[in-house]
Amino acid sequence: MVVIPQGGPPPGSEFGAAPAKRSAGLGPRGPQAGVSTSGTRGVAAQGPAPTIVLARAHPAGVVELHLQSPDGQNRLSLELLRELSASPAAHPAARRFLLTGNPRCFSVGADLNQIAALDAPTAWRLAHAGQRCLDAIAASPVPFVAAIAGYCLGGGLDLALACRARVCAPAAYLGHHGAKLGLVTGWGGTQRLPRLIGSARAIEHLLAAQGWSAQAALAEGLVQAVCPSAALISLASRI
Repeated sequence: MVVIPQGGPPPGSEFGAAPAKRSAGLGPRGPQAGVSTSGTRGVAAQGPAPTIVLARAHPAGVVELHLQSPDGQNRLSLELLRELSASPAAHPAARRFLLTGNPRCFSVGADLNQIAALDAPTAWRLAHAGQRCLDAIAASPVPFVAAIAGYCLGGGLDLALACRARVCAPAAYLGHHGAKLGLVTGWGGTQRLPRLIGSARAIEHLLAAQGWSAQAALAEGLVQAVCPSAALISLASRI
C-alpha cells in the first residue's frame, strides 16, 4: 500500500491535475523535457515564482542546498539545475552537498503547464541541457546526497536519482507519474532508475505510473535509509 503524505498531492504536479493543453511533440511521439522553463524563449512568462537555492554551511564541510519557493512545491528550472551543478565550483571547500526541500515537498518537478507550452525542438534542447546538468551532479567528485521529505516527483526524482545517495522521511513519496499524462521524464530517470532497481521493475513503475512510499522505496533499494524528519540532515551528512 502506498502512503500519500497528508493533505493530498500538490495541484499541477505530475500526481495532480493535468495541464490544460499539450503541444504537439510532447506526447508519446515527440521529444520530452523534464524542465520548467519560465522566462525561456517559446514559453509564456506567466507562472509561479521560481525556486531558489539557499546554501547553508554545516560542520565538517557539509553544505546544504535548500530548495525554496513561495508555494513550497519547488518546481525545477534549467537555471536552477545549472546553479546546482555548479555548486562544487561555487563552494570549493565543500566535502558534501545535501539537497533538501521542505516537509511537504522535496520537489514536484517541472511546471507542467509550462512544459505543455513548449514546441518539440525547444523541448528536445531543454531536455538535453537538463541531462547535462544532472550528469555533472552524478559525476561530481564532491558527493551530492538527497534528503527527501514529502513529495519527490518527476524531474524532482530525476534530480534525486542523480545524487550519490538518497535518504527520506517516513511520509516521503517518490514517483514518476508522467505516463498518466502521456509524458516521459527527460532528465535521465529512465536510465538511472533501472540501474538501481532493475529494468523490469523500472519499466513497470514508469509505464504504470506507480510510486513508492518511504518504506517501499527502502525495500526496493531506491533510498539508502528512512529516518525521522528531524534526523534527515544528520543522517544525510554521514551516510
